[in-house]
Amino acid sequence: MSLVVVGCSHRSASLDLLERMTVAPEDLPKALHELSAAEHLSESVVVSTCNRVEVYAYAERFHGGYGEIREMLSRHSGLPPEKVGDELYAYHDSEAVRHLFKVAAGLDSAVTGEHEILGQIRDSWQTARNEGTVGAVLEPLFRLAVQSGKKVRSSTGISRGVASLSHAAVALAAKRLGGLTGQRILVLGAGEVASGTLKSLANSAAADIAIISRTAPRTEAAAKLCGGRALTMADLDEALTTADLLITTTGATEMVLEHGHVSQVMSQRDASELLILDLAVPRDVDNSVNEINGVTLLNMDDLTSFVAQQRAGREQEIDSAQAIIDEAVQQYQLEVSAREVVPLIAALRARAEEVSSKELQRHTTRLGDLSPQQREAVESLVHGVVNKMLHEPTVRLKAAAGHARGDRLAEALRDLFDL
Repeated sequence: MSLVVVGCSHRSASLDLLERMTVAPEDLPKALHELSAAEHLSESVVVSTCNRVEVYAYAERFHGGYGEIREMLSRHSGLPPEKVGDELYAYHDSEAVRHLFKVAAGLDSAVTGEHEILGQIRDSWQTARNEGTVGAVLEPLFRLAVQSGKKVRSSTGISRGVASLSHAAVALAAKRLGGLTGQRILVLGAGEVASGTLKSLANSAAADIAIISRTAPRTEAAAKLCGGRALTMADLDEALTTADLLITTTGATEMVLEHGHVSQVMSQRDASELLILDLAVPRDVDNSVNEINGVTLLNMDDLTSFVAQQRAGREQEIDSAQAIIDEAVQQYQLEVSAREVVPLIAALRARAEEVSSKELQRHTTRLGDLSPQQREAVESLVHGVVNKMLHEPTVRLKAAAGHARGDRLAEALRDLFDL
């Protein structure tokens, strides 16, 4: 059996491919059950965000499990398996553990140390728990990932400053506009990314912040985060005619703003320009909108480049974060070894009990003249000797669990007693 992670991220794949690969929240249960039905996979968690799509799984065989994950991603994205395979990375066992812990700590994010990924991992884990696709391997793995991710942020300075994509997006917009004071801002969407963006906009001194989404209660809740106005989709065109900045964050699977739509809106505006920051994956805004006079369109690629320029201040904290991750990886390996030792010890004791019981049974005729009390004493003596003989090996094996010596002792026990 092998712990595996297969996926792609902003570091390994283009935005176009990430858009195709992204698994929407409502599609996660279906994806998890597809993986559970696969021949070589017994547990699975799918982490799908605007910057990564990863499948964590417990596979009977690495190559078989990898192939089944690739097939699922191929079906979901509508891309040929070979095209998907060209863009995927894969890790197994200790490398997979370390990768997850780095992701949870924000070390693999576009914004080093960002907070949002930790909540996304927790949500992905909870979804898999709800669907019954996590068990004795992935449950403790994700528990430790969340714990170590929290510790990295509380014990190091890696999350100081711009520590989320939403925060970075607002910083990028402010840089492009020369500040946000007095600007008219429209946010399209009311989900997690929108919420983070609106919180970052709360103290921006903008002249107006309006929020539009398809669900009125969510729109109103989002507006309260920044003291903004809750609008409806029917208000979109009117709001666009006066906005200086549009930030789109919806989870729509189709384009929300096509070239013709934006061109028509721009014809109704005065000479002012419109900055559009598309944070959605898949994208909300047709890329050709950039060709419209007066419109500047930025997307996740632009945001990633901007963040890379801001990263230097956090690099010195990475070593401290890595040390916490190393400790968490070691703790997970200790827990795994301890779990593996328990059934081995149980098997050793069961074998010893089996041998002693058979020997007592073989000498039944010789013990026939003993009274029940005497027979009980003999049996107690035999079991006592067995327990005392096994006590020290058991203690030493438990103490060495998680280390190379423990692995050698465990292997020796299996060979010596044919366990």
